[in-house]
Amino acid sequence: MELATQRTGVSPTEMRSTLARFATGVVVLTVGGEHIHGMTANAFSSVSLDPPLVLCCVARTATMHRAITAAGHFATSVLRADQEPRARHFASRARPAGRAQFDTVDWAPGPHTGAPVFTDSLAWVECALDGVHEAGDHSVFIGRVLGSGRGTGAAGLLFFDGAYGQVDTSEGRR
Repeated sequence: MELATQRTGVSPTEMRSTLARFATGVVVLTVGGEHIHGMTANAFSSVSLDPPLVLCCVARTATMHRAITAAGHFATSVLRADQEPRARHFASRARPAGRAQFDTVDWAPGPHTGAPVFTDSLAWVECALDGVHEAGDHSVFIGRVLGSGRGTGAAGLLFFDGAYGQVDTSEGRR
């Protein structure tokens, strides 16, 4: 299989505008220890059930990129519909650095990595870094799931067309 290596006629602005029409869940990626950091993301996905693998995509210029690379692990907390302020906080460049950025949230260090896991999230996973693949201006981090859990709630936070929204399954599965 030959991979495309030539630039296309699609500009970054057009790419962002087009893919904004794809609804995604919202998570906060975290790293613990010496490089403690959090970052809102929507480029997160399951890769494999056996072995359990997930992926997240992070800009190579982001602080989170350096944090994951240095720590060799990360955690992901899946946000509830009412946690839009938290998503905005961890997306803001104005938030404090280091441990202080977590002062406004309830969290516990993950038992496998020490990365912050939000105690009130819909779900969480802790991962050991299993692989890194360069992809344009981002890296795709593959995480081997070391532990996971589910919180309570039936409404998840979504991101669609530049705005936050929600999906609620409390009336039963669709």
